[in-house]
Amino acid sequence: MKSSRNTGKRIVHRIPEEIAPEVFELASRYYADYRQGFSEAELVKAGAEAEIPPEFIQQAIQEVQDKQQQQLERQKRVKRQRQQLLILGAGFLSLTLFWSTGVYNTFSRVSARSDAAWAQVENQLQRRADVLPALIDVTQSHAVQEQSLVTKLTQARQSYLQAETVDEKEVAIERINQAIDQFYDYAAVHPELKANDLFVNLQYEIAGTENRLAVERMRYNQAVQDYNQTIQTFPNSVLAKAFNFQSKPYFRAENRAEDQ
Repeated sequence: MKSSRNTGKRIVHRIPEEIAPEVFELASRYYADYRQGFSEAELVKAGAEAEIPPEFIQQAIQEVQDKQQQQLERQKRVKRQRQQLLILGAGFLSLTLFWSTGVYNTFSRVSARSDAAWAQVENQLQRRADVLPALIDVTQSHAVQEQSLVTKLTQARQSYLQAETVDEKEVAIERINQAIDQFYDYAAVHPELKANDLFVNLQYEIAGTENRLAVERMRYNQAVQDYNQTIQTFPNSVLAKAFNFQSKPYFRAENRAEDQ
């Protein structure tokens, strides 16, 4: 019976042709680095020729190696610190962006609240201005000669219709108040006018408008106060300037409902 033997032939892995140049280049560089170096035995031999004891050569080798190791560790430490700084910077940037977005939304919310409050004030101002045509009609029907009063009432309403800013509205509403006061002075010396049903109804309308205006003015000024405090408080003030959120004026027109 024949016994079979395993020839033990080694399988040779062939290297693809396209990577052969790169393999040769890398191997050449390794070999060049190897030839440029020295073994410990070679250094000891060279030291002996210079009459340097072997232990000093070994000590020098150890110190140089330790120095290189320390330098390598220092480089790794610097690299880690840079990575940590990058992570901290990215985190700080993310927090700043998140905070800025939240503050901007707060600015927008309080600004919208003050705008809505001002819209209610304007509604009452418009109601007050709309009373003037009726006063003009009453005046003309009772005293045609009172053209100066009619003119003042007309101009007061026109000034309101042309007003755009809060300051201009304040000036216009003051002219309306003066015109209404002059009308009341005129009515005080004309009993027949005070007995007129239209005049009586207008008095109720004016008084009701003054009361509503007082309430809406108070709400608006409170909303403006909240808004101004929000954008003027540090560090919000920095972002408010960057986002172009500016302080809003209070409405300080005379409140007839409080004076009466």
